[in-house]
Amino acid sequence: MTLRRRDLLSLAAGAAAASGLPPLARAQEWPSKNIKAIVPFSAGSATDIIPRTVFNQLSIDLGQPIIVENRTGAGGTLGAASVARAEPDGYTWLAISSAHTIISSVYPNAGYDPVADFSGVIPLGNLPNVLVVAPSSGFKTVKDLVAAAKAKNGTMTYASAGAGTATHFSAERLRLAAGFEGSHIPFRGGPEAVTEVMTGRVDFYFAPMALVLPLINDGKLQALAVSSPMRASALPNVPTTIEAGYPNSDYLFWIAIFVPAKTPQTIIARLYQQTQKTLTTPAMREKLVKLGVEPMAMTSAELDALVKAEIPVNAAIVKATNLKAG
Repeated sequence: MTLRRRDLLSLAAGAAAASGLPPLARAQEWPSKNIKAIVPFSAGSATDIIPRTVFNQLSIDLGQPIIVENRTGAGGTLGAASVARAEPDGYTWLAISSAHTIISSVYPNAGYDPVADFSGVIPLGNLPNVLVVAPSSGFKTVKDLVAAAKAKNGTMTYASAGAGTATHFSAERLRLAAGFEGSHIPFRGGPEAVTEVMTGRVDFYFAPMALVLPLINDGKLQALAVSSPMRASALPNVPTTIEAGYPNSDYLFWIAIFVPAKTPQTIIARLYQQTQKTLTTPAMREKLVKLGVEPMAMTSAELDALVKAEIPVNAAIVKATNLKAG
């Protein structure tokens, strides 16, 4: 028997003793009360909109309310740290983006380990970040923007939803691949960044699809490219940054559910199975497609493996770009 297995059995046995139920019955009765889902980014961001969309139906399917709490700050680390410290009983979740595999490199004193302190449950999907500019900027292509950035000698500005977030990392990937300097301007969330780009006070932003798709469709923002390796089904005529001529500029932006480490595997399995069922209903698929979300079929173990694999790769790029919190 492995140490982890003994720990899980010990945890389940202790909880069962306190409740008067045997361990198996204790796990099988989950969920029996309200669930809290921490979103470590601002309301209205993609990492908020997509989980809320799924959780509205998932709460019905699980038979318990899912209360979403936005706990922002420090690039998402404040909210994530609170979940890492939570009781591993299945009643506190973390809904976070792929920034989860970046921020430990940017915030080394975050107070948690993204691998050791969390167990992955399931991805809710992936969505491309969209390189957007104000229509008044005159930029029609990525090459237009890059040429202007090089001419500005480092004064080109780019927004993010916080240092070390997926939106920041997408911009740094392009900047490094295209070979230009710029000035990073972090905001507390995506909506503020979008407003600044729309007004022209900030030059560009790699915005989550869900946040800006309506604005692109209404002509309030100009989409130049998507950061994903493949084109987005919601914007089929918009090229990828690689297609625009910049190899190694792509970045995959995903959103997933995590729970504190040592959460019983029976609870993780139940949550995975029910969430997967909810995600694949025609009604939910239609809602997510409208938000620009692409399916991301992956088991809990595969999600954990993805996190482990992305962290060293991202750490190397953080070092290469001198990416810092700020």
